[in-house]
Amino acid sequence: MANNQIEFKFPKGALFTIGIILTTIVLISKSAVTIGSGERGVLYEWIGGVVTDTPPLDEGFNLVMPWNKVFKYNVRQQELFEEKMSVLSSNGLEIKLDASVLYQATTATVALLHQTRGEAYEDDVIIPAIRSATRSVVGRYTPEQLYSTKRDAIQTEIFEETKKILSPQYIQLNSVLVRDVTLPPTIKTAIERKLKQEQESLEYEFRLVTAKKEAEKQIIEAQGKADANKILSASLNDRILQDKGIEATIKLSQSSNSKVVIIGSGKSGMPIILGNQ
Repeated sequence: MANNQIEFKFPKGALFTIGIILTTIVLISKSAVTIGSGERGVLYEWIGGVVTDTPPLDEGFNLVMPWNKVFKYNVRQQELFEEKMSVLSSNGLEIKLDASVLYQATTATVALLHQTRGEAYEDDVIIPAIRSATRSVVGRYTPEQLYSTKRDAIQTEIFEETKKILSPQYIQLNSVLVRDVTLPPTIKTAIERKLKQEQESLEYEFRLVTAKKEAEKQIIEAQGKADANKILSASLNDRILQDKGIEATIKLSQSSNSKVVIIGSGKSGMPIILGNQ
C-alpha cells in the first residue's frame, strides 16, 4: 500500500524575506520614539554619549538610531513641596517650616542637566538646595520675627539663596512659597500674648493722643471766642450803641406785622416802643 505524503516547501528566498521584514520591524520599533506634551528628549548616542550641541528631541514622533537611547524630561513648571523642615532660629530654637518650590528644566539646558545631574535631579539637587537655603536664612531671625513681621522677607531671601545654588545646576527656579511656620507651643503662646499687649498699648496711646488733640481744640476755640468778645467790648461805645438802637427801631417801626406806639423817650434819648399785642 503506497504512503502518500504532501511536502510543503517555502519558495526560494522566502525565509530570507521574512527575516528582513522582522528585522525591519524590530529596528523601526527600536528607532521610533514618541515625546509627550511638555517633554523634551535627550539623545544618548552609543558612540559619543549625551548630545549637547544640538537641540533635544521635540514633542511628537521622532526616529533615532536603534542603538541610541532617549531620556525624556518634563520641561513644564513643576512644584516640589517640602513639609516640616526642621531649622534653628537665631537663638537656637527649633522651627518647623513648610515651603513649596516652583521650578522647571528648560529646553535649552535639559541635555546639560541630564549629563551633569541625571534624572533624579529633584532628590539630588533641589531638595538639598532648598533645605540649605532655608537653614541659612531662618538662622538670621528670632522666632518672633519669623512668626509675625518678617514672613515676606524670609520668603524672598530663601528664594534668592536657593536660586544661587540651582542656577549653575541648569535648573530654573521660578518661586519659593513659605506656606507655614510652626513654633514650639510655649514660644507661640508667649509671642501672641506679647503682640496682644503691644496692640492694646498702641490703642491706648492712640486714645490719649486723640483726647489731647480734642482738648487742645476746645482750648483754642474758647480762647478765640474770649479774644473776639474782648475786641468787641473794646470797640463798643455809647455812640455806636445809640446808632445800633436807632437802626433797630427804624426796622421795627417799618414792620408790617406789628403796630407800635412811641411814648416819650428813653434814658439815652432813644424812643420807647410798645407793641399792640
